Amino acid sequence: MITPILPTYARADVAFERGEGPWLIATTGERYLDFGSGIAVNSLGHSHPHLVKTLQDQAAKLWHTSNLYQMPDGKRLAERLIANTFADTVFFCNSGAEANEAAIKMARKYHSAHGHSERFRIITFEGAFHGRTLATIAAGGQKKYLEGFGPKVDGFDQVPFGDHDALKAAIGPETAAIMIEPIQGEGGLRSVPHQCLRGLRALCDEHGLLLIMDEVQTGVGRTGKLFAHEWSGIAPDIMSIAKGIGGGFPMGACLATEAAAVGMTAGTHGTTFGGNPLAMAVGNAVLDVVLADGFLDHVNKTALSFKQKLAAFADGHPKVIEGVRGEGLLIGVKCRVPNTEFQAAARKAGLLSVGAGDNVVRLIPPLTITEAELTEAMARLEQAAAAVEADLSRAAAE
Repeated sequence: MITPILPTYARADVAFERGEGPWLIATTGERYLDFGSGIAVNSLGHSHPHLVKTLQDQAAKLWHTSNLYQMPDGKRLAERLIANTFADTVFFCNSGAEANEAAIKMARKYHSAHGHSERFRIITFEGAFHGRTLATIAAGGQKKYLEGFGPKVDGFDQVPFGDHDALKAAIGPETAAIMIEPIQGEGGLRSVPHQCLRGLRALCDEHGLLLIMDEVQTGVGRTGKLFAHEWSGIAPDIMSIAKGIGGGFPMGACLATEAAAVGMTAGTHGTTFGGNPLAMAVGNAVLDVVLADGFLDHVNKTALSFKQKLAAFADGHPKVIEGVRGEGLLIGVKCRVPNTEFQAAARKAGLLSVGAGDNVVRLIPPLTITEAELTEAMARLEQAAAAVEADLSRAAAE
């Protein structure tokens, strides 16, 4: 018999009733350190007082009016994002997939507006993840997400991650854009070297292509800058964001230069809930915290400490951990045992994590994490690794 909730998730047998900072408290009373952050969503932890008060105040005033009318808080949030990024304009939506759909449509519309409607194809990279809609699973190109959903949506050309020759060969007269994550999250925390991002920018400029940066998982301070591409010194033409910008409230956005957005006129795109007053209030509250003096310095300091602790942890458990990956507080370990086994052991030790491709376990704490909380997390990871090692020893003895 089918479950009341469509069984599309392999859920762990635990439920939570409240959260406090980096902690989640289960319905049974156990406390877990949340180093999954709702898959990089709860950027400021759980029940952050500024976010809670902002949402409560807004909920008492106005929830929804639709985009038929002006949205003052949305205008303010857009202006703040513009002031702190490459962008000239912002489209608000509800999720990362929707932000990427807007980016894809914008890239196609740009070339159509310039009289080249034949230029609609977008180059993406193997191992990428851009969402779960029909277009975004085609953009990601991963077989496990495409299988069973009929013909793949046309217009996307995958090339191997890091293969510069294949990338150049894929550019043709129908190519409109290149779309990339600065760090592949679902793909196993594979970072794109800064010089490669600079090379992509030059390649796009040379061929008249738009550069789309998917910063859904890497954005809003996660790597120690507001957006991860800033470390390379380049800027995209279009950028999708979500997850951390809402701090747990569902929202996304597509940011773009004026030139890239040339075709996106009234009626060309829309959303019912995107940019609603609740989301805009919370988005502004998140920026209040993330843009405050010293906040990103804190992220960089704790990220360095965490990476050093994880490197020592990997050295101490070579049968379980192969190495450390990622940047900032989007970091994790590549496992020598199935990553699901290590995740389960960590959860049993009271620490939550997120799996990824290439047998990686992501460790994505809130950006507000403290040194003391990192130390506690490492103690729980040590406990998990010891449990896995004990299982390996028992298996070898049998």
